[in-house]
Amino acid sequence: MAQFRAFRAQAFHYMMRSHDSVPKEPIDHPAAWDAQAMREAPECWQYALSDADIAELEAALEASAALPIEEISRSSFPLTGLSERIKDWKAILHDGRGFVLVTGLPVERWGEVQSSRAYWALGHHLGVPGAQNPQGELLGHVRDYGEESADPNVRRYRTAGDIAFHCDAADVVGLLCLHPAKKGGESRIASSISIFNRLQRDEPELSARLFEPVLLDRRGEHSAEESPVFPIQPACYSGGVLRTFWHSEYFRSAYQHDGIPPIDDAGKTLLDRYEALAMDSEFHLDMELKAGDMQFISNHFTVHSRTAYEDWAEGGKARHLLRLWLSLEEAQ
Repeated sequence: MAQFRAFRAQAFHYMMRSHDSVPKEPIDHPAAWDAQAMREAPECWQYALSDADIAELEAALEASAALPIEEISRSSFPLTGLSERIKDWKAILHDGRGFVLVTGLPVERWGEVQSSRAYWALGHHLGVPGAQNPQGELLGHVRDYGEESADPNVRRYRTAGDIAFHCDAADVVGLLCLHPAKKGGESRIASSISIFNRLQRDEPELSARLFEPVLLDRRGEHSAEESPVFPIQPACYSGGVLRTFWHSEYFRSAYQHDGIPPIDDAGKTLLDRYEALAMDSEFHLDMELKAGDMQFISNHFTVHSRTAYEDWAEGGKARHLLRLWLSLEEAQ
């Protein structure tokens, strides 16, 4: 039996964010982190797998070898020794800092197939994996497919170009680096709560605009009967917690469709200002993912982007990451 959420079910789960009111003050939350403090103390967000952890993963890989990857589950891939550490990572993603970096998966020794299976299984221990597009892709392969980056419907992760700050339609997005680029390709993250707090302090009228709808481009992932865009409220606030969905590029391109009126002035100013804050080194943290590094980030508390990269010359290994989307609550 399949052990994952369908694309629409996962997106619906993620987007069902409670909203009670518009906050009038900056928000105190563990995910409102300071980028410089994170750069100065990487030990607070980096976790290295031990030899015992690797041995346990290898034993579970051997025990589940007969299962297709989509049938792997927590019960068929037990990790009793790692379970407490994974529980800590899940708590950080659910209501803590909002990101972790786990290092040391032996991808070069295991190869792509075994590394993919172990990564998928770790996802099950963190939450419920889900499809990443209507076609049911479970593990996204992030590499340069040579597609035209100027194509308005191209998925930017399929190019070597930079990617604007955004969130994905799942509680958590994970990246496993199988092979890094020759140069560039850093993963760049920023706290959406810290960005809100700065807007609330300096430009409260713009922070309030976060709680009004913005159109989101479907980028071709819709039926002929559906509109190419739909409205979404970027920020929701309830119980003292701010959850933000942000997608700068898809917000902007939504208004380029025929028959769609232009975005209001406040909305356009918000897009420009939010992106400028996220791009400021005061707010973002860059990670240079190495082979075997696994990054997990909350799409509720964090926006992420990627710098452009230069790949290896022909004959060398191209940059290749695996992407995983997770829901943090059990599927119903």
